[in-house]
Amino acid sequence: MKNLFSFILFLSFIICISQSKSQIISLSEAALELTHHKVTYDPSYFSIDYPNGDVPNDKGVCTDVIIRAYRKLGVDLQKEVHEDMKANFNAYPKIWGLKSTDKNIDHRRVPNLMTYFKRQGAEKPITNNPSDYKPGDVVCWDLKDAASHIGIVVNKKSNDGKRHLIVHNIGSGQVLEDCLFSFKIIGHYRFLN
Repeated sequence: MKNLFSFILFLSFIICISQSKSQIISLSEAALELTHHKVTYDPSYFSIDYPNGDVPNDKGVCTDVIIRAYRKLGVDLQKEVHEDMKANFNAYPKIWGLKSTDKNIDHRRVPNLMTYFKRQGAEKPITNNPSDYKPGDVVCWDLKDAASHIGIVVNKKSNDGKRHLIVHNIGSGQVLEDCLFSFKIIGHYRFLN
């Protein structure tokens, strides 16, 4: 009887573990899910809640794709970036002339996300080899004229099967596109992936 009880307890444990593993979503899946939401590109400054604040769910820019995808994994980049910037303000870019942090916008700026990911040890090499970019990786590009852009590599391939596709928002909402090498890559990160 004791062995039967132990076996049932062990079996229950295994079932619970397998169920919880099946509920874990990847960053790639989270990003792909975002493409089903209609979002208008809107770079406006918004005053948002803290922590877990977000701009209106029908608005956003490229960084909001990253923020929303990580939030689906339980990571609040607004809070994480804000706390790291507050403690290490001089490590972050001074492009905007700020004298202190701003929890409403700091996490919504590509150079700040790049700095945060690098400070977390998530930086990966920038290469021209498509196989170096894995689903869940975050990629940043230079769009010229000092504009930077960010997106997530997902587990879907280009028509020729050579590259993973990207979920990003470059003006047309949260979309899935074959654009990994369309612009000059300036950042490649694998954070909690």
